[in-house]
Amino acid sequence: MKKVIVLGAGLVGNVIARDLVKDPEIEVTVLDINQEALNFLQNNFNIQVIRADLSNTDNLRKIISDFDLVVGAVPGFMGYQTLKTVIEEGKDIVDISFFDEDPFSLSELAKEKGVTAVVDCGVAPGLSNIILGYINSIMENVNSFLCYVGGLPVIRTWPYEYKAPFSPIDVIEEYTRPARFVENGKLVVKPALSDAELLEFEGMGTLEAFNTDGLRTLLKTMNHIPNLKEKTLRYPGHIEKIRILRETGFFSKEKINVDGVDIKPIDLTSKLLFKEWKLRPGEEDYTIMEIEVEGKNENKIIQYRYYLLDRYDKKEKIISMARTTGFTCSIIANLVVKGKYSPKTLVPPELIGENHDIFKILMTELEKRNVRFKTTVRELKI
Repeated sequence: MKKVIVLGAGLVGNVIARDLVKDPEIEVTVLDINQEALNFLQNNFNIQVIRADLSNTDNLRKIISDFDLVVGAVPGFMGYQTLKTVIEEGKDIVDISFFDEDPFSLSELAKEKGVTAVVDCGVAPGLSNIILGYINSIMENVNSFLCYVGGLPVIRTWPYEYKAPFSPIDVIEEYTRPARFVENGKLVVKPALSDAELLEFEGMGTLEAFNTDGLRTLLKTMNHIPNLKEKTLRYPGHIEKIRILRETGFFSKEKINVDGVDIKPIDLTSKLLFKEWKLRPGEEDYTIMEIEVEGKNENKIIQYRYYLLDRYDKKEKIISMARTTGFTCSIIANLVVKGKYSPKTLVPPELIGENHDIFKILMTELEKRNVRFKTTVRELKI
């Protein structure tokens, strides 16, 4: 029996745990500070729980000592330190945290500790990287990678027409962190929310796309590709509302004094937006992702297109963004804990795609969970 501990019982963490526990060879424990979330998992699934403060690294070190694998599903601001702590303890980890720090700074530590540390193992970053890694390994020369991705509520509610499937503070990071991408072999840095465009998507109609900093590890591992870009999708009009908040200072981390009390505007904003963006029980959502990769094979210009439009699971009552993110993570975690995928180093998700056997298993297992891509391959005229 393999023992896995999931750090975080949020919308995605609880789905990862629920999926892993379906394997009779895996015993699952979830650690979180939220007793209500833990009670839900303990009372409805064969999942053990531990209530503890994840920010206390001393406690974390003691708790994870008895487990074969750790899954990181904590908010981004806790992600790097949590990952570092787990690696220092010599524990394998599969992580989905959207942290700002460079994960490659932990590569040598992972090698020294003999640890498999898979980072950014969600949907995007994550599944999008894995697909690029696979295509890059089967093409002679990749020229461009373009990814459009977003999680959207089925019902559009004023004023934001958006719901957050994960921590609002992590969503705000998408709107404030400078967006990095590559054009004609050169790194370009622009403000998040820039280069807005309206595009048509099958099954969704018109959506708004804008720059965000989603390429992450691809900027290093795929730096031979001269054009790399990811853009986030929202319903039209969302960008302008967010830009007003950002430019007014509502996302600032610099403290201001209000009637003798020092507060960070971003703390207040995230509290207010949590109420507006919180998905209520039964609220349905979509995950939409379109990936286009172009390159050369045998003197032909080939385009691969992967299109995903995933929906809320009414039977299991699982939101789509938690499905697509959580299942990618849980499938890879299952392979790691069973020793079927175990490079002893830090692993960005695109390297997973280069292993064709693992890529095939992942895509097959996603299909079993009704996460299905529409895939087309066509020759482009030169």
